[in-house]
Amino acid sequence: MTEIQNFKQYDLEDRTLKFAQKVRIFVKKIPKTVANMEDGKQVIRSSGSVGANYIEANEALSRKDFLMRIKISRKESKESRYWLTLIYLDNNQLLENDRSELIQESTELVKIFSSILNNSE
Repeated sequence: MTEIQNFKQYDLEDRTLKFAQKVRIFVKKIPKTVANMEDGKQVIRSSGSVGANYIEANEALSRKDFLMRIKISRKESKESRYWLTLIYLDNNQLLENDRSELIQESTELVKIFSSILNNSE
């Protein structure tokens, strides 16, 4: 692996970590309704899985394993976006702004993982 590829690899590991951390901060701020508590748990799980599977992809034992882990990272990014959309914010504009940023980041991650897949297959 070249030095540039290695840098990009760890840059994306850091980016997915920051995404999961920001989701956790966001979930702490949302209204504590029954639905939000469940949706919050789901988005925490899926956002953490994005980076965890990307790390697994970088440690893959085979090309097939690498591609599967990247596909899972992409799937978890999409799932995070879904759960974020479901969370009720009671018309709180600050939380809406935070959610929009997280949805934007999940969308960008989907595009990045799609690009990795297209370039790898």
